[in-house]
Amino acid sequence: MPALPQRHSLVTQTVAILRREITTGTWRGWLPGERRLCALLRVSRNTLRAALEELQRARIIEAHHGTGHRILRVPEGGSSTAKPTAVTLLMPDPLDQLRPSQALWVDELRELLIEQGHRLRVLHGRPYFQPAAGRALQRLVPQHPSACWILTLGTEPAQRWFAQAGVPCVAAGSIYPGIDLPSVDLDYRALCRHAVGSMLAAGHRRIVFLTHQSRRAGDLEGEAGFLEGARGSRRASPEVQIVHHEPTVEHLGQAVQRLMQQARRPTALLVASSNYYLTVATRLAQLGLRVPRDVSLISRDEDPFLPFVLPAPARYHTHPHDFAKRLLRVVLELIEGGSVAQRQIRIVPEFFRGESLAAPPRAG
Repeated sequence: MPALPQRHSLVTQTVAILRREITTGTWRGWLPGERRLCALLRVSRNTLRAALEELQRARIIEAHHGTGHRILRVPEGGSSTAKPTAVTLLMPDPLDQLRPSQALWVDELRELLIEQGHRLRVLHGRPYFQPAAGRALQRLVPQHPSACWILTLGTEPAQRWFAQAGVPCVAAGSIYPGIDLPSVDLDYRALCRHAVGSMLAAGHRRIVFLTHQSRRAGDLEGEAGFLEGARGSRRASPEVQIVHHEPTVEHLGQAVQRLMQQARRPTALLVASSNYYLTVATRLAQLGLRVPRDVSLISRDEDPFLPFVLPAPARYHTHPHDFAKRLLRVVLELIEGGSVAQRQIRIVPEFFRGESLAAPPRAG
């Protein structure tokens, strides 16, 4: 019977990543502290210490009580010209400010990259996404040698800079027209087109898309799909409207109130964010309107808390692990060959009808 393939232990994988980061010059002189390394590599203190002990036995590092671990030498085969192995994720705000589903795919990607011998580095900063992002990015990128960059929640200036700089980069999100970067995102155009069709099929003719004023490429794609779904309807011509709101609970609540005070108020709302779905549903309740008896709702996005909402929200579901796997494939292609077979990957999420979508009130 042939020998079965063996999985490398987590300690062995951690040793490999530490050796490679030392080889590529990510750390010079001293390693980061144990707490920082545990956070970066997402491993336990026991796993990290076992890996550090192995590096000490190999005389690659030396432990100094109360100070840390000093790098004694670059592992054999390493040189100052070795290619970096870190993958850097760049976003406008800290990780803890992402929606839960977004943070989950980041965690999934981190684990998948570790299995491939790569470390995920997460950086954030609003200056890298401003209209004059070029200068900030010119300083940032050389400071963090990376095998590949991942740009999420990217603005047009940030995407354009990476495309023109020729830095290996993939967008975790949609791409603005005229920018040549590989990307992975949900198919927001198809999703919003389907949402309008579902509302029309339920009998709604006055439909509003509530979306924040991000003007990100994916949101623009969603708006285009929303209008396409309305124009392509074979039913009676629907009254559709796109309402932009500022990213605050107060402003969104005011927008919902104004809509519901109209003489011909909408009977169905498509809400662009799962967080704001909660705001809309509770504001409707404050106005004495019930979901779906008076107003139907669909959430464009999914998050782990939505299944706990009553009535169950109609929404579009994609598992974070599936998104991370698609993104990993593009990252590895960029690292290994510098080219990507499929430049624009669009994931069509599964529609969960829930209980928040029903026929409009008879008087509507």
